[in-house]
Amino acid sequence: MIQPSIVKNPPYPRNYASEFLLLDRGEGIYLFDEDGNRYRDFAAGIAVNALGYGREDLAKIAHDQMLKLIHVSNLYANKPALELAEKLVGSGDFAAVHFGNSGSEANEAALKYARIYGKRKKGPDCYHYLSFTGSFHGRTMGALAATSTAKYRESYEPLAPGFHFAEYNNVSRLEEVLDDKFCAVIVEPLQGEGGCTPMNRDFAEALNRICREKDILIIADEVQAGMARCGEIFSSSLSGLKPDIVTLSKPLAAGLPLSATLIPEKVNDYVHLGDHGGTFGGGPVTTAIASYMWDILTEKSFLEEIRRKGFFLEEQLMRTASEIGLKAHVTGAGLLRGLVLENEEEAGKIGDIITDARSRGLIILRAGSNVVRLAPPLVITEEEIAEGLGILKESMKEVLSA
Repeated sequence: MIQPSIVKNPPYPRNYASEFLLLDRGEGIYLFDEDGNRYRDFAAGIAVNALGYGREDLAKIAHDQMLKLIHVSNLYANKPALELAEKLVGSGDFAAVHFGNSGSEANEAALKYARIYGKRKKGPDCYHYLSFTGSFHGRTMGALAATSTAKYRESYEPLAPGFHFAEYNNVSRLEEVLDDKFCAVIVEPLQGEGGCTPMNRDFAEALNRICREKDILIIADEVQAGMARCGEIFSSSLSGLKPDIVTLSKPLAAGLPLSATLIPEKVNDYVHLGDHGGTFGGGPVTTAIASYMWDILTEKSFLEEIRRKGFFLEEQLMRTASEIGLKAHVTGAGLLRGLVLENEEEAGKIGDIITDARSRGLIILRAGSNVVRLAPPLVITEEEIAEGLGILKESMKEVLSA
């Protein structure tokens, strides 16, 4: 068992934990703390570090670009940002990309562009949004208003007006709720924080149809499940969802802060000079790395490999649950997977499972109230998956038998 390197009571706000694992460096899929203890990382910085750690290729790109140009603001253009923008816009029926720094910022931008479209095209009353149970779209005030979970919202209410919620994957509710006052629906094609829950095809088809009929924009929040994590560059394609606006962040710049909000021509036509902006988004260093990342993550062979490893992870998780007699099932797609503990008492011990796994050299996450979430670097091997699940098995046996 590991004695982790822990820092206690750092000078952070009290909305964070009082104790942190103090990490020092990484290599491949492994992290090392200040005392040199090694951990298999099945969290990837919350689905961010897609290519793992210690990458000399990424460091060289950042180094070379920083010697040339670090920051210019959005008052000027820079070549790396223009090159990345062309690649992103070319990934679908998009006309423009707004660069920001985080998933919350990407979703804020999407909400603003949707409101511009609704009010300028359909009138001042068209400013409402629909999102769904289990959703998580960020912690800034607009993105938070679109997030359904009460624990994130209650301290900040009243939030921005015009936000409504319906049950995820419930087709009949879409028919009942959506009308001309809605400018957009914002939805995760595969929910991350809410429990690694994928959208089903019937729901996607209904969203596509109703929103086209009523001229309501579909915003796909691809911040966690997009960018190859689920074996496709956009997780929307898993269900057949056809979004108008797509938001990206987490792995986009390989661990550096960058986000992208992709908008179509029909939205861009209603945008005026000065409607939105930002100081740091689209900087030359982050976009130079992101352009390199995009080329790797869109390779057909790379995506095929993620799908193969994703099926292996799913099979091994199901086997693990079966071998220890867990009442559980596996959800998610690709290398974003959740082990859903169906027994309430066992689900209540997920925090203890996470702590025990860390003491054995494995870092994992939770999602919702009853899901063990796994989101390893996309470069993980099947052997490393098997090793990590072996540790998870021992942790669950230990904690759940206590």
